[in-house]
Amino acid sequence: MNSLGFNPVSPLVRSIPPSGIRRFFDLVSEMDDVISLGVGEPDFVTPWRIREAAIYSLERGRTMYTSNYGLLELREAIAEDLAGRHNLSYDPKSEILITVGVSEAMDLVMRALLTPGDEVIIPEPCYVSYKPCTILAGGTPVVIPTRVEDGFRPTAEQIEAAISDKTRILILSYPNNPTGATMSAQELIPLTEVAQKHNLLVVADEIYDHLTYEGEHTSVAALPGMQERTILLNGFSKAYAMTGWRVGYAAANREIIGAMTKIHQYTMLCASIMGQNAALEALRHGAPERERMVTEYDQRRRLIVAGLNEAGLECFEPGGAFYVFPSIKATGMSSEEFCEKLLKQEKVAVVPGNAFGESGEGYIRCSYASSLQEIKEAIARISRFVKPYLD
Repeated sequence: MNSLGFNPVSPLVRSIPPSGIRRFFDLVSEMDDVISLGVGEPDFVTPWRIREAAIYSLERGRTMYTSNYGLLELREAIAEDLAGRHNLSYDPKSEILITVGVSEAMDLVMRALLTPGDEVIIPEPCYVSYKPCTILAGGTPVVIPTRVEDGFRPTAEQIEAAISDKTRILILSYPNNPTGATMSAQELIPLTEVAQKHNLLVVADEIYDHLTYEGEHTSVAALPGMQERTILLNGFSKAYAMTGWRVGYAAANREIIGAMTKIHQYTMLCASIMGQNAALEALRHGAPERERMVTEYDQRRRLIVAGLNEAGLECFEPGGAFYVFPSIKATGMSSEEFCEKLLKQEKVAVVPGNAFGESGEGYIRCSYASSLQEIKEAIARISRFVKPYLD
């Protein structure tokens, strides 16, 4: 017990486990010569012209607050981008909010929409923040486990079976972290029909939309009848190698964006103006560098999938993002045991699949946002590590 004689931390916060990803990052930080396939972060440096836009912002003395909604120029550019790519129409003055990354946007939307006891349907494996954000907003997560046999995609039947009179929100996140799964329009439409039938709101986390390697990304909001009931979340971290800049956005109807902005103005005020200017440059002129990075990710994707399969770890082929999610069930180890032993014996860091939900047990997440040389060496080490367990 501490010197206060009681635990001052909220029981709700105490009930939430720390991120399973961060635990392995902490282990890696204590070791030398580790090849990390654990970090969901581009290994590319933010393209120069984007960095230069932030420097120029500083040089001009543009260091003040922006509107709570964010720079109007940036919101206008986002509206133009969404119109051009998805034929979506948003009023940049009232239907787009600039946030401190997509993580803040997810927190805001849950707090803006949920009342205590409301249920949120979350297909798993999924990004680690969805359940905690739901719980911290007073909601109740309702998990749908997805299977590799279904391409790690939820079915309309699964969603319908999970709906109760308390269901409020369905979260969809494709391309997916950690599996790399994507969903086409044809695959999404049955899910959106269930959402409309039961009057659900859909939170669509599409941060990896540009990192789609097979076919084209379909935005949930662009499907028939969905724009009004979809809160579209996106940002600049992954496609433009801007993770540390912390600039994301939400697009939705003005009532929802207004409620999110009300929370945002009391807690965060605005995203950094330098970061917003950099994001504006990314949207206006960053496409060539973005496409170069995507081409390299695709090359790495093919290499790591082939290498893991050859090593004896059955690997689902991802259609997007920059992760693979191979099965390690054949080794007889749990996900955490596998990751800990691999790190200690071969100095390769990956993330246990159960960090992304119970249905991720028996898998590991490997990021291929690393150089080809590092990926080749990591595959060689993983192959050496698993061989005794598979012989």
